[in-house]
Amino acid sequence: MAAATPDAPETLFEPHRPLLLGLAYRLLGSMWDAEDVVQEAYLRWTRADRGQVREPRAFLVTVVSRLALDQLRSARVTREAYVGPWLPEPVDTAQLGPQDTVELRDTLSYATLHLMEQLTPPERAAFVLREAFEMPYDDIAAIVGGTVANSRQLHHRAATRLAAAHGDRFSPTGEDHARLLTRFLDAARGGDLDALTGMLSEDVVAWNDGGGRTRAALHPVTGRDRVIAFVVGLTTRYPFEQARLTELNGQPALRLTVDGHDQVTLLDIRSGVVHGVFAVLNPDKLTRLPHPPAAGPAPDGVHSGPGTQACGATPCS
Repeated sequence: MAAATPDAPETLFEPHRPLLLGLAYRLLGSMWDAEDVVQEAYLRWTRADRGQVREPRAFLVTVVSRLALDQLRSARVTREAYVGPWLPEPVDTAQLGPQDTVELRDTLSYATLHLMEQLTPPERAAFVLREAFEMPYDDIAAIVGGTVANSRQLHHRAATRLAAAHGDRFSPTGEDHARLLTRFLDAARGGDLDALTGMLSEDVVAWNDGGGRTRAALHPVTGRDRVIAFVVGLTTRYPFEQARLTELNGQPALRLTVDGHDQVTLLDIRSGVVHGVFAVLNPDKLTRLPHPPAAGPAPDGVHSGPGTQACGATPCS
């Protein structure tokens, strides 16, 4: 196959693909939809008069933002009919480009993505474009529609709502997060009620996303006592066949095999305690994750493999 020429559409487009995927994913919470949006942006790029485009990055960010905003408006209607709670699709951070600022990392964190579902599409777009990509308000206004003052208001309203719901959005270090996540797993498997009580906030909520594809709670489980009873009941009835500590959405996560089904579990940790437990069981949302490698037995029947850590009776560190 002949190499692309310097003026070929893909030559200028491909270096921006990770950034564009990261933008679309932050706006949509779905890699399926993000990839569709980026592909449509590429098709529009091939048809554009590229000689008139002075800044390809700005042009492509604008196209992807508008496409994602349209997609988000229709997705909200679809998600209202979703079976059980809808959670974002967990993602391997490496495919979304560098995360070299706190804002880029935070807008990719699972808890923030989940909270952004409460925003209107224009609020979400204004928040992501301003926080993560430092876009000027006049450019944001051109994307979401309205005035510069309106785009400022959208961003302020979104930031205020997220701060009220999440408090300090910039959470613990990766090591502290991983340590608490592994302690949570060990306590759940061991039925250690005292340990679970100490690590969960009083108002903790557990969300389970099966999407009607696998058995999962159809409503959020709220409150420390109910979450403990729910988690311990699950681990007693369905022993974990595999458990691996990995990184998704820029944070530690557990990849589990329970009763023959794969799932991902992530935690929302604030002030050293767990405020949210997110379990993604819908197999459609796990297909884009790297397949866990096969491995031999590890202590306590837990398996491990390259790029992951087995979590046994002692915390992974």
